Amino acid sequence: MASMKSANELLAAEIKDLYSAEKQLTKAIPKMIAGAKDPQLKAGLTAHLDETKQQVVRLETIAELLEIKASGKVCKGMEGIILEGAEALTVDAPSLVFDLGIIAAARRVEHYEMAGYMTAIAIAEELELSEVTGLLQETLFEEKGAEESLHSHFAGLLVKAVSGEATPAKPPAKRTPNVMAKTA
Repeated sequence: MASMKSANELLAAEIKDLYSAEKQLTKAIPKMIAGAKDPQLKAGLTAHLDETKQQVVRLETIAELLEIKASGKVCKGMEGIILEGAEALTVDAPSLVFDLGIIAAARRVEHYEMAGYMTAIAIAEELELSEVTGLLQETLFEEKGAEESLHSHFAGLLVKAVSGEATPAKPPAKRTPNVMAKTA
């Protein structure tokens, strides 16, 4: 069991975790690009891959500022999210549905990253490490932008996928009343 005695050590652990996560993504995103059918999705993922590579460099800069080694930790959370996302690349589905699965996996990644960056920012702010905070905020801004782009693209493809389903394979399930709803 590792010992952690200070907020500085916690921040170092967070930076190492984020570094591992971003490094894993530089290997996973090309697989998503290769699998994607939609040209806009491919282009968006390609742009985010370039951004991710810059985020790795930014984390290396942060590690230098903190006088720590960026590597040395494996982000198990990102490993799991990537493994789960890889399933989206093995599904037998129409192109639109296949791409929706890829986007769903990518959105999980973005939310996980945003949580990590927000945590690191809070620690860095409390430690009054303004340069580190600024670099982390820059990446968080990019992650939020990636999520917004994925959300928008997902919504557009979802409308196409649903409108293309003229006759559902099975009748819709009966809706059960919401017993938790406020009654008058």
